[in-house]
Amino acid sequence: MHSNIMTGAESLVHTLVSGGVQVCFANPGTSEIHFVAALDRVEGIRCVLTLFEGVATGAADGYYRMSEVPAATLLHLGPGLANGLANLHNANKARSGIINIVGQHATYHVALDTPLSSDVEAIARPYSSWIRTSQSSMSVAQDSAAAITAARRPPGQIATLILPADAAWGNAFSHAIPNPPSVRSTASHESIESSARALRQGSRSALILGGGAVRGRGLELAGQLRQRPAAS
Repeated sequence: MHSNIMTGAESLVHTLVSGGVQVCFANPGTSEIHFVAALDRVEGIRCVLTLFEGVATGAADGYYRMSEVPAATLLHLGPGLANGLANLHNANKARSGIINIVGQHATYHVALDTPLSSDVEAIARPYSSWIRTSQSSMSVAQDSAAAITAARRPPGQIATLILPADAAWGNAFSHAIPNPPSVRSTASHESIESSARALRQGSRSALILGGGAVRGRGLELAGQLRQRPAAS
């Protein structure tokens, strides 16, 4: 555990690093500046600046499809999250693990209904399996650890953590360590043998793929099955 006094944003970045998150695709604004500063100060995570939120969410989706490790995004308030929804839709359908960090006005400022204020949780809900708004800088570490755990839950899902500005700049005392990734379920030996027998019989068959099976090695193996001649 990190015992030195730090900001809530720094506790978030330390938690991301402890959870194996190596990259953050970011299109930040002023509300997220403390998190940007923390990304610069804390080693172990790379920040990639994008010039549109749809690029950030699309990059995070592609990153997971290639590595099966969640990336983080950093999005500017509700309108920034809304800009990234099209690729979050794609990521949700692909069961990609993503951790969205979405800025929010300071908790005491939200009620003033400023031009960029919005119901961020409502915007996130259609494509997020897990949503939470940090209520203080002291809760950010545990909130972010829960977000990482949720994003890594097989077969992968989208977690959205909303970070009010005062939760980012306030003091925190430690980061948190997310739970270990869940073990992916595997097919039983009996079901594999049953499927193999059906394919060898030469009758018309359909092989339906989903999740990790439509990436890399899974597609390669499916192609080999397609090319293999049926037994006579």
